[in-house]
Amino acid sequence: MASFMTRLKASYDVLTNKASPTAIPTEDRVTSYGPSISRGNIGYNTSKTSVLAPIVARISVDAAQIPMRHVIVDSNDLLMEYRRTELDDRLTKQANIDQTGRAFIQDAVETMLFEGACVLVPVEVSSNPRTGTYDILSLRVGTVRQWFNRSVEVSVYNEKTGDRQEITLPKEFVAIAYNPLYSVMNRTNSTLERLVNRLGILDVADGKILSPSLDLLIQLPYTLKNERRQAEAARRLEVLQEQLEDSKYGIAYLDATERVTQLNRPVTNTLIETVTSLNETLHSQLGLTPSIFAGTASPEEIVMYNNRTILPITRALTEAMLNPFFTRTAISQGHRVMAYPDLFKMAPLSVLADAGDKLTRNEIMTGNEVRAAVGLLPSKDPEADALRNKNLNKTEPGVAPSAEEPVEEDLKEKEEDA
Repeated sequence: MASFMTRLKASYDVLTNKASPTAIPTEDRVTSYGPSISRGNIGYNTSKTSVLAPIVARISVDAAQIPMRHVIVDSNDLLMEYRRTELDDRLTKQANIDQTGRAFIQDAVETMLFEGACVLVPVEVSSNPRTGTYDILSLRVGTVRQWFNRSVEVSVYNEKTGDRQEITLPKEFVAIAYNPLYSVMNRTNSTLERLVNRLGILDVADGKILSPSLDLLIQLPYTLKNERRQAEAARRLEVLQEQLEDSKYGIAYLDATERVTQLNRPVTNTLIETVTSLNETLHSQLGLTPSIFAGTASPEEIVMYNNRTILPITRALTEAMLNPFFTRTAISQGHRVMAYPDLFKMAPLSVLADAGDKLTRNEIMTGNEVRAAVGLLPSKDPEADALRNKNLNKTEPGVAPSAEEPVEEDLKEKEEDA
């Protein structure tokens, strides 16, 4: 608790532009929903939400399973080491008082897909950002309200007040991640917009079919060219309506010379076929297949889904954090935020066993690294941490393998030859 209070004293609140108080504020606001979650405050029409909700949920959950870490890379952008920093803790452990690192990434992806862009806001830092470098102590996901040349107005949750707050921040301070699938999901007249429009038309057509109106034409035995006949027709219509309303079973009588034509007969149209076609097109453009939703996708389908959908989204988030969260000196020293998918979790058991054998035999991974990847505890055997091919006999370092000693028969043959 003492370490937490020490950090709290040294922190700087970006939303209030002043140092955070040393005392924890009392909770004086009660809400029936979580305003800290950005995706819960996005307003969309019902049709668009119903179409996007299952897609966004599937993609955001899968993207949140890929860990994002603060790493050091070499000149070829190859991983050298992981760094345990405040930023790494925000992305892997606790992003803020309400969200873990994984929940924060899921919130960011959902906001990005719904809105077209999301803003990662460091709401609490170790010192005033205007005075120099700082550590990020709390991260929040915000939504864009207005765009400016060098700044952006963001709606972000303020845990001090318990409500969302709109604040204008410079673009070099916040990480703005854009949806790589914007043209499919967010652009005007996109495939999603066309699907939503067709669903709206289909809902209207279904409502008309299920409406209580009868849609009848009554043919009277006389013409309606003059006003007197039109008045008689209006009175006749009122009489029929009264009979139908007052009747227990909705029955009315007609004259022998009157005929009725019903209009609300089902009419064949192509709305359902169009909606089905647009829905399949939308899923294919997003790299989704029915087997992905059902959990029965083949390894090839999973690889294609990850390469076409998940990796571009995670890369958009990690690349957006580069310039705002690192100085130029740190970037030149190889500091990055990178996402590394766990390939072992994406493979079936048979492929996993074969991959583990090949990786250890070719001295790419140790036995304990493979055990950790599949969720097993590390072995205490020192050989489990050795990077070598266990199918070969072990030799002492610097000692050449000894030659086989000659047997007695070979010595006798050499004496006879001499």
